Amino acid sequence: GLPSPYLTLIFTLDEPLTIEAHPDPGQPPGEFRALLGGLHSAPALIRHDGAQSGLQLALRPPGVRALLGLPAGELAALDVHAEAVLGGVCAELRDRVRSVTSWRRRFAIIDEILLRQLMARDSPAAPAPEVLHAWRQLLRAGGAVRVGDLAAATGWSSRHLTSRFRAEIGLTPKAAARVIRFDRAKQTLIRHVSTGASPDGSVETGGYQLADLAADTGYFDQAHLAREFRALAGVPPSQWLAEEFRNVQAGNWLADGG
Repeated sequence: GLPSPYLTLIFTLDEPLTIEAHPDPGQPPGEFRALLGGLHSAPALIRHDGAQSGLQLALRPPGVRALLGLPAGELAALDVHAEAVLGGVCAELRDRVRSVTSWRRRFAIIDEILLRQLMARDSPAAPAPEVLHAWRQLLRAGGAVRVGDLAAATGWSSRHLTSRFRAEIGLTPKAAARVIRFDRAKQTLIRHVSTGASPDGSVETGGYQLADLAADTGYFDQAHLAREFRALAGVPPSQWLAEEFRNVQAGNWLADGG
């Protein structure tokens, strides 16, 4: 489970979700029928026996107050049983989703129940406009914005922005920029490999290598990209690629030594 700019909400259909290691090393392993995970800057280790069924939603941090009634910052680096926040909604959703076989119907049930949950809540206090502006600027720039520049645009000091941002979002602006940049690099890597797969199972990257990925996604160089992958994914990019795309030969990517 890799860091991303979104909170994770998972409802399992059959077997529970087993987490062997959480982003917070102090949190013990556990099994979850419904999981709610906050923003984090370290990977989670998820174990299964070859099959895992369920539905996963990505929640934008500024919208968490409206749906869950609390700021995303209260869930920072945590994986919790979703029932602790959403209550009986989780059991209802799981039972109804399991009673139908159409994925379209399952998605419609999720929309119905979560929209009802949203409408039933009193209007929560909105995140501060300064925090929203900083968050949107980070997303728009792919993480390539200095905290001082964000603070200057809001009229706050860097220290005050960092404190308010972390309380609302769950990461400091600097950590959020790091996660956003990493997620952008990961998605770019997936896109190049997925669109480059040839009929024989090999991957044609057209000469695009990890050094190009680093330059395109805001890293100083390939070594910087590799260090960040090791820190945020637990493995270098070439190893992550090999494990995620086991059925392809990654060609130039794996030969690139990252």
